[in-house]
Amino acid sequence: MAYMTDMIRPILLHPDPRLKKPAAPIADLSDALRALADDMLETMYDAPGIGLAAPQIGVLQRLIVMDCVKEEGEAPRPMVMFNPQVVATSDTQSVYEEGCLSIPEQYAEVTRPAEVQVRWIDRDGHQHEQEFSGLWATCVQHEIDHLDGKLFIDYLKPLKRQMITRKMVKLKRERARA
Repeated sequence: MAYMTDMIRPILLHPDPRLKKPAAPIADLSDALRALADDMLETMYDAPGIGLAAPQIGVLQRLIVMDCVKEEGEAPRPMVMFNPQVVATSDTQSVYEEGCLSIPEQYAEVTRPAEVQVRWIDRDGHQHEQEFSGLWATCVQHEIDHLDGKLFIDYLKPLKRQMITRKMVKLKRERARA
């Protein structure tokens, strides 16, 4: 069976109820899910972003992609993770200014564990476990949050969160008119 390859998918914008729903675990890897992962990488690179979770394109399944390589000339390191889960976190915290493809042009500092141990299944069905630090740790936690129906603005004080949500409602209205 042939699948369309490398299709850029539309990214849902906050507020959208699908972004607040927990995603279902993936029981069986299929060619359709691998094709979805390829589409997600294509969509993420096109956006451009460093991570994307399936719920952000309206698919409520536990799948994330990420690539935090930002240095010019450094080879990309695309990662595809099915059913990723944080199995350990460091006591040390780090603060990063986070953004989100579902909340364009809005950024805020979020405090998270500086290092995390993550377990996931790759596109071939093999289980992996790896420690992430720095931007990679922030990104993987941000994307796994999406799988649990949580956005980075949920870490902010209510006033700041409401302000960003109002801006997003306005942006969605403007885009709908265009």
